[in-house]
Amino acid sequence: MMNIVAAILVLGILGAVFGAVLSVASKIFEVKKDPREEEILSHLAGANCGGCGYPGCGGCAAAILAGDAPVTACAPAGAENAAAIAKIMGQEAPSGERQVAFVRCNGGVNAKKRFDYIGVKDCISATKVAAGPLECSFGCLGFGSCVSACQFGAMSIGPNGTAVVDPDKCTACMACAAACPRKLIVSVPVSKKVRVTCANQDKGKGAMSVCNNSCIGCGLCQRECKKDAIHVVNGVAVIDYDKCVGCKLCTKVCPRDAILPAATAEEKEKYKAIKKAQAEKARAAAEAAKGE
Repeated sequence: MMNIVAAILVLGILGAVFGAVLSVASKIFEVKKDPREEEILSHLAGANCGGCGYPGCGGCAAAILAGDAPVTACAPAGAENAAAIAKIMGQEAPSGERQVAFVRCNGGVNAKKRFDYIGVKDCISATKVAAGPLECSFGCLGFGSCVSACQFGAMSIGPNGTAVVDPDKCTACMACAAACPRKLIVSVPVSKKVRVTCANQDKGKGAMSVCNNSCIGCGLCQRECKKDAIHVVNGVAVIDYDKCVGCKLCTKVCPRDAILPAATAEEKEKYKAIKKAQAEKARAAAEAAKGE
């Protein structure tokens, strides 16, 4: 009996000693945490969506504190929280318009298929089967990888079979862009409504052969723009939003309706009539100048 009591006492003493050692060690080797990290974390969205490129909101807060990420790294947190984070970091509140995701494709049912895909309903999986079922190697596959990636309910597959964004719900976290194997999703200013709905870089005839809605790189939009805000780059029209004023002249001359908001047939005819009248007026002025 005495042996048992002695063993218990020894174990108790050893436990107390080891506990004291661990307590002292924890104090010596303690990594002091900057209290600002928790403050920053409290202003993040808390969705752990990964859109910032860091492992969850904790990783994002640590990166902001270390100066490796901007105070706007968490897009879902919004401008108000970004301003609060800037204040914590001793910086000026960031300025700039809210961004939203945009899918550069409006092909869907108008895009030609090489075969009917009946595998896993996922865009990445679909690309593993002969590079995907579409003739267009740039088009939206429509199986919703972006929809699954969006934690804010802002993505859906539209009536024509391509992914669309609800700008009222979009936080520009761009998790959808990371999930898209075709890299079709970009960030655009929410107020800018003129957008090119195509990413096909094939030459005109090649683009026309795979989709009825494809941009063919004809350059009519580029020549018509008075602000030098749209250019054909790698075979497809690209808008410079720093210059675009939303005049929509490019939409009225696009023969493929590849620029939103697509002009109606009536709007296009009216614009053609205006251009014709302007040309005739200029011609008459030129002839009158010659006769003088």
